[in-house]
Amino acid sequence: MLAMVLLMVAAFASGVLNAVAGGGAFITFPALLFAGVPPVSANVSSTVALFPGQMASAWAYRNEIRGVTEVSVTAFSVVSLVGGVVGAVLLLTTSDRAFAGLVPWLLLFATAVFAVGSFMPALAARLRLNGHSVLVVQFVIAIYGGYFGGGIGFLMLAALTLFGLRDIHAMNGLRILLAALMNGAAVAAFCLSDAVSWPETAVMAVSAIAGGYVGAHAAKRVSRDVMKWVVVSIGVGLTLYFFIKGAGA
Repeated sequence: MLAMVLLMVAAFASGVLNAVAGGGAFITFPALLFAGVPPVSANVSSTVALFPGQMASAWAYRNEIRGVTEVSVTAFSVVSLVGGVVGAVLLLTTSDRAFAGLVPWLLLFATAVFAVGSFMPALAARLRLNGHSVLVVQFVIAIYGGYFGGGIGFLMLAALTLFGLRDIHAMNGLRILLAALMNGAAVAAFCLSDAVSWPETAVMAVSAIAGGYVGAHAAKRVSRDVMKWVVVSIGVGLTLYFFIKGAGA
């Protein structure tokens, strides 16, 4: 019972965090490990549990997503779906231990790029991605998202920043939608396997929906500058933690 309560709290917090800035998997994945779920199953179950919350957040951001005109939302969606399937298949056929070792480095890179784009736009302008390269980057992120998923929010915000987007709320809405799509593709593959630990996943999914919806509405009430500092602060904190403890901690 204590483990289930912990998982419910972790899922709610993850739903809120995913809606605000991303990184929710870094709460649910360790919580599932603590509850005794094996690593690969914990990774799979975390993705499945958080998916409903991401959809709830994406729905709450639907107006902001409709206002995105700088990029093709359709093209980004297709790339995210395909990449999510590729990553899920890789996870189900290989160990995620070596790949998880890259997590702190990916977080460090993504946090640094987002900070540069948000607070030093003149420098970011020299590093801009064009329309084709940003789709390639999104495809790689989607593969990572289907495989492990931790930090994909930061990576997508970094890519969108390098492409030239600056409206943090529009970026956040698009980031949530794309994360939901790539995870949705992965969830479809995971549900066809026997890797999902359903009792824990079902309990967490309900809490994640509540957290995702609450977090989305809370995030939209925060100023753009505050949101940028929140994203960078969370990124720095998670980067330091996983450099010290490791992604398998």
